[in-house]
Amino acid sequence: MLVSDIMTTHIRTAKADDTIRSVAAIICTNNISALPVVDENNHLIGLISEKDILNKLLPSFSDFLDDPVRARDFIAMETAYDGVLALEVRTVMTQKVLSVAPDDPVLQAASRMTINKFRRMPVVDRSGLLVGVISLGDIHKSFFKQTLAR
Repeated sequence: MLVSDIMTTHIRTAKADDTIRSVAAIICTNNISALPVVDENNHLIGLISEKDILNKLLPSFSDFLDDPVRARDFIAMETAYDGVLALEVRTVMTQKVLSVAPDDPVLQAASRMTINKFRRMPVVDRSGLLVGVISLGDIHKSFFKQTLAR
């Protein structure tokens, strides 16, 4: 079974100049944890996740070294969320994104996800065009349905 057999092809995406507010709204209202970021030609250029957004609230190691007391002020960090929502996706997104190809075997995709501790991965064709997303849930469901059909 190939990735193209079970991948989701109707996916929501973000653009690099979208605001974090617009992405957070999509993530929260659609019960998803990340969005692929694409350019104007639908080529994958990044990924923006809940984790990326929340990490923007947390202090860096140098922040902690500069002011260890302030770096532990979690109440103040929460108030910074409005500022994070105003940022552009490009400032928060992960730029080096692992992906799979439509003609990869599904268990190869599952292996890559498991090794990297991902629950889903973008599916990109040879030209870098985003063509879908595959999740561990998609893979498990496909094997379960295939087994039930026997």
